[in-house]
Amino acid sequence: MRRPFSLLAILAAAAIAALALSSDTLPLDDDAIQYTTGPVNDAVHALQERMDRGEVKLKYEGSMGYLRSVLDALDISTTSQILVFSKTSFQAPLIGPRMPRALYFRDDVAVGYVRSGEVLEVAALDPKQGVQFYTMEQDPEGKPKFERRDTCLQCHQASTLGVPGLMVRSVYPDREGMPITSAGSFITDHRSPLKERWGGWYVTGTTGSQVHMGNALMPGATGESMPPVEGSQNVTDLKPFIDTGAYLTPHSDVVALMTLEHETQMVNLMIRAGWEARIAMVQNDAINKAFGEPEGQIRESTAHRIDAAVEELVGYLFFNDETVLTAPVRGTSGFAEAFQKEGPRDSRGRSLRDFDLKTRMFQYPCSFLVYSKAFDGMPPVVKERVYRRMWDILTLRDQSPKFAHLSATDRKAILEILLATKDDLPDYWRENAQS
Repeated sequence: MRRPFSLLAILAAAAIAALALSSDTLPLDDDAIQYTTGPVNDAVHALQERMDRGEVKLKYEGSMGYLRSVLDALDISTTSQILVFSKTSFQAPLIGPRMPRALYFRDDVAVGYVRSGEVLEVAALDPKQGVQFYTMEQDPEGKPKFERRDTCLQCHQASTLGVPGLMVRSVYPDREGMPITSAGSFITDHRSPLKERWGGWYVTGTTGSQVHMGNALMPGATGESMPPVEGSQNVTDLKPFIDTGAYLTPHSDVVALMTLEHETQMVNLMIRAGWEARIAMVQNDAINKAFGEPEGQIRESTAHRIDAAVEELVGYLFFNDETVLTAPVRGTSGFAEAFQKEGPRDSRGRSLRDFDLKTRMFQYPCSFLVYSKAFDGMPPVVKERVYRRMWDILTLRDQSPKFAHLSATDRKAILEILLATKDDLPDYWRENAQS
């Protein structure tokens, strides 16, 4: 039986809404999009179909319910566990500094678990339609089933570049975990300074002298720069903070957090570029038809709209404006080691999933999500432009200042890795590389 919405839940929802950033939201049910009515193609939908056919049976285990079974079915490693104690979920009344929400993720799906919660929260990336949101009731007597939960879009659109997406939000949490809304918040990714990251999150691992907002309660915060709370930095054991035995692992790994931050914004940018292009091309074709102009002709205004979205995506893909690390970063859960084992490698053993974590996140600064279904599923008019811009940058045809962080050695290595591991590159990549 569902509990009635408590006053705390209402207050938490209001706080989340107050933190939402203004954004140029795109219409969910534009004829070119049809987010709520179109077919769905994501990992959770595929799992539900397998469950319906009897090919997968989920197992309910004690206080954690279906959690472990769902993670196994979705092939999500427990090393990815990160813990958030700010009340920034619709299950806010059950979340706090002593009972954080656990998140687990891979490249295209994330699962949220709240102790004593009635549901598991799941977000899965549809390559075309953006992130789809689901819940599954934690009922040992019922039949497990993933249900769409589009109400999540109240936050997961306004703060995610105007498309259904994901975010890592850093807040100033009070002693109960409520965000101090007057202090503001930060949507964080690899460009964010560490001093603005992970407020309201537990963080295990070491960052040296680099200060972050994790592991700390900040009553009375004003949003101004604050000294770190004593005992909140370089934490490798969460036992003084929480009952670690109540979770699948005792970790909230800093490298996992950094990886999720990068993924969220990259996903949002890919979806945004695809949606912009789909809407723009429908409008473009209608104008061409109205004026009797050739079908398929791309108008200047259409090209400008698509190119603007592509340029932002490509800049992020190549880690423009990435925060420079001034000390090594090390996690605690083994996430980094597990993550690097996945994905393709070239004949020299190099991979876009290889971490650096000394001065920057990755050894080769090009997003590993170029291998994702979301990247491959972008409209041809977008993907063609992305590949052209990548080629120009990697071959030094574009030496503009915004890509100056990519050394000639970086560009050569990334180009060689992509040529060896990405099958759908345009012909001119391989033809020019061999000449």
